[in-house]
Amino acid sequence: MTTLSTQHIRPRWLTDSRQATGDNSQSVFFAIRGEHHDGHAFIGNLYDRGVRQFVIERSALTPDRRAELTRYADAEFIEVDSSLTLLQQLATEHRRLFPLPVIGITGSNGKTIVKEWLAQLLADDYVIAKSPRSYNSQLGVPLSVRELGERHTLGIFEAGISRPHEMQTLEPIIQPTIGIFTNIGPAHDEGFRSRKQKIAEKLRLFVHADTLIYCADQTDVADEVRMLLKAVNPGIRLVTWSLNGNDATYRATLTGTRLTLTAVKVERPAIEVDVPFTDAASVENLLHCLVAVQTIHPLTASTLDRRLKRLRPVSMRLEQKEGIGNSVLIDDSYSNDLAGLQLALRFMNQQRSRDRRVLILSDVLQSGLPDDDLYAQIADQVHNAEISLFVGVGPVLSRHRDLFPPDSLFYESTAQWLAEFPVDRVHESVVLVKGARTYAFEQIVNRLQRKVHGTRLEIDLDALTHNLNYYREKVGPATKIMVMVKAFAYGSGSAEVAQLLQYHRVDYLAVAYADEGVTLRQNGVTLPIMVMNPSPETFPVLLDYQLQPELYSQSLLTDWGRFAGESKGDVPPIHLKIDTGMHRLGFLESELPALIDYLTAHPTLHVETVFSHLAGADEAQFNNFSTQQYDTFIRCTDALQTGLGYLPTRHLLNSAGIVRFPNFRLDMVRLGIGLYGVESSGIESSAVRPVGTLKTVVSQVKTIPVGESVGYSRSGQLNHTAQIATIAIGYADGFDRRLGNGVGAVWINGHRCPTVGNVCMDMTMVDATNVPVVAGDDAVIFGPDQPISGLAKQIGTIPYEILTGVSERVKRVFFKE
Repeated sequence: MTTLSTQHIRPRWLTDSRQATGDNSQSVFFAIRGEHHDGHAFIGNLYDRGVRQFVIERSALTPDRRAELTRYADAEFIEVDSSLTLLQQLATEHRRLFPLPVIGITGSNGKTIVKEWLAQLLADDYVIAKSPRSYNSQLGVPLSVRELGERHTLGIFEAGISRPHEMQTLEPIIQPTIGIFTNIGPAHDEGFRSRKQKIAEKLRLFVHADTLIYCADQTDVADEVRMLLKAVNPGIRLVTWSLNGNDATYRATLTGTRLTLTAVKVERPAIEVDVPFTDAASVENLLHCLVAVQTIHPLTASTLDRRLKRLRPVSMRLEQKEGIGNSVLIDDSYSNDLAGLQLALRFMNQQRSRDRRVLILSDVLQSGLPDDDLYAQIADQVHNAEISLFVGVGPVLSRHRDLFPPDSLFYESTAQWLAEFPVDRVHESVVLVKGARTYAFEQIVNRLQRKVHGTRLEIDLDALTHNLNYYREKVGPATKIMVMVKAFAYGSGSAEVAQLLQYHRVDYLAVAYADEGVTLRQNGVTLPIMVMNPSPETFPVLLDYQLQPELYSQSLLTDWGRFAGESKGDVPPIHLKIDTGMHRLGFLESELPALIDYLTAHPTLHVETVFSHLAGADEAQFNNFSTQQYDTFIRCTDALQTGLGYLPTRHLLNSAGIVRFPNFRLDMVRLGIGLYGVESSGIESSAVRPVGTLKTVVSQVKTIPVGESVGYSRSGQLNHTAQIATIAIGYADGFDRRLGNGVGAVWINGHRCPTVGNVCMDMTMVDATNVPVVAGDDAVIFGPDQPISGLAKQIGTIPYEILTGVSERVKRVFFKE
C-alpha cells in the first residue's frame, strides 16, 4: 500500500464506477462504503477500464479483498479510514487556493433556484463556479467545489443537511464569505430534535462568513441568528429584508408585478423593477437574489430590469420523453455548462435501449475559459461518451468544428437548425438536447418529441431511487432485491424503470409474461428476469432471451423438463413457487416429495430461487396467519435443501411484508408497489415518495347557466351557474368512470374541481367555478398533492388498480432533478 500523499491524487475524481468512460489513465477512484452500496466491489471492473489509482477504506479490506488487490500489479492503492473524508479534505485544500468571494446558500427550500437565478443575474459581471443541479450533499459539495479554477471570480454553492453535525464538514469546504439562508420548513425534520436545532445546525455554514442575507419575516431564523450565530461570529454583517414591514435592512412591497425595494439601514437608492414571477415562493427567491446583488455588486434599477427580463423559470428537471422515429429524447435544455454537460451525458449513458447516441449542444456561454480550451474539453467529453452524431448550434461551436468528428453537423443558430436539420438522423437513437437558455432549445425539443395528446404520466426517477434505497435500508446489504416490473411497471413504463433499476444494481427483475421480458431484453436490460406466468408455447422465447420461468405445478415442471432435455442452448435456471396459504399458484407442501423426486432425477434443472407469497402482509389482523405461512415456507425449503443437496435463494416478502415482518426477509425480498410510492402496510407511509403524477390539459372553459345539464344521460344537473372546464382525459386513459358525478376531483391551479356528469371515453367535465383557468392549463389527477391512495378510496379500490389502469396511450415523461 502507498503512503498517503495528496500530491499523488490524480486530477479526475471518480466516486461512481459508472462514471468511468473514455481514457481513465488520469482518474482516481474513491471507493466509498455507503448505506446502499460498497464501491470496493467495483475495483476489478474499473481496473479493466483503465483506472490505476484507488482510494480504499481499511475497514473494507477483508483477507479475500486484499488477496484480490494483489492481482492488479500496476495499480496504486491509497489506504485510508474513510474515502469520503479524504475527498472532503482534498476539496477543502482546493478551496483554500482561491481567495475569491463565495456565496454559500442553505435553507429548507429554494436553494437551487436562488443559486441559478443569482448566477443568471451576475453572469455579466463575474465568471461563476456553481453547484451543478442540486449537488448539496456530503459528497456533492466537495465535487462541486473541486470545479473552482483560476478563471473564476465568484463561487455560488448550496449546502443541504439531513442530520446534526453534517454542516461542520461542509463549512470549511465551501468557506463562504457571503451567506444566504433561504427559509425554514419541514424538510428533514425527522433528523433533528426540533426545528430550532435544525436552524442552528444550518447556521453553522456561516460561522466564518462576512455577511449573511435572510428574511426578517422568518422569525425562527432571525431569533437563532441573533442568539447563536452572532455569539460565535460577532463581526458578521446581517443584511435582512421584509415584505411584512418588520425591522430589516431592506423593506419590499409588491404591487401586481411591480416590486419596490427600499433601503432602510444602508445607503442605497430605492429600486423599482418588474418581476417575472409573482407567486409567493418565487417572490421570496427573487428577493434573496435582489438583496444579494445589491449587497455584492449593486446595480441600477434599469440594469436589474433588463436582467430580470432574461430570467426564466428554473426547471431543474432533466426529462426523458418519447421522440420521433422510435427515438428516446432527453430534454436538458434549461442551461449549459461543463459540469451540467457531464451529468447529462452520464444520464444518457444509462439509456441502453438504443445503440446510437445523438448530442445536440449549443454554445457554452460565460465559462471563463478561453474558447480553444473550452471546446477542446467538450470535444473530449463527446469522445468519451461515444456519441454517434454530434450536432453543434451556435457561432462559436461552428468555428471549432475541427475539434469534433468529421461527420458532425453545425448550425449558426436555432432558427437555422429548425430550417435545415434532417430529423431522420435522430431515428432509433437516444438524443440529448442541451442548450443555454438564450438558444430556446425548447423549439428543438418540440420538433423532436413524438406528438400525442396532452395527458401524461410524469415519473419522478429521483423519487423511485429514494424508495428503492428506503427498502434497501430496511432489508440490509446481505439481502437481495427482486423488483416487480410487471404490468408496464405498475403503469410507470417497464423499460425505462428497468433501466434505472439496472443502473442501481438490483439483483433480479420479475415480469408477468414472456413478452414483457422480451421487451426489456430488446431495450438493453441484462439483469436476470423471472417470468411469473410462463406457458409451454413461450418456452422457446424464454430460451432465446434467457428469461427464467416461475414453475408452480408438476405438469408445468414436467413440460419444462421435457423442453430443456430437447434444447441445445443454455437452459435458464428455474424458480419454484410454493403455496403456503395464498392458494393462487404454487406447489402444496404435500406435493414436495414428488417435486423433489423429479428434480433429483433431472439434475440439469437448476433451481435458482424458491418463494411463496404472504396473503395478508398489508393488514395487521392477519399477522398470525402470515407467521404460519412463514413457518410452512421454512419447512418446505428445508425439505428442498435436504432433497436437492443445495438451498436455492429464498424469498417470501413483498413490499408490505418488508415493513411488517423484517425478521422474515431471508435471502431476498420482492419489491413491488412500494417502489412506486405506495407503502401498503400503512406503517411508514411517509417514508416513501410518490413516483407518478398524472396530468392532463384543459381543452375548453365555458359558463353554463343554472338548470342546464352536463354530459351523457344529462347526469350532471347544475344547481348554480357554473364555469365548466373540459379536460382531455377519460376512462380510455385510465380515469375511472366511477369518478364521475362529483365522486372524483382534479386540481387546477391549486383549486379542487369536482367532476360533473359522467366520465366520457376521452374527456371529462369538471366544475371550475371561481377558479382562474383557461384552455391549456394543467389539471392534476393524482400526484404528491392529490395522493393516489385517496383517489382509490373514493371508488372503493386499491392504488394498484389506479396505477396499472393508466392506459399505455398516455405519454410517459421521466424526469430527474
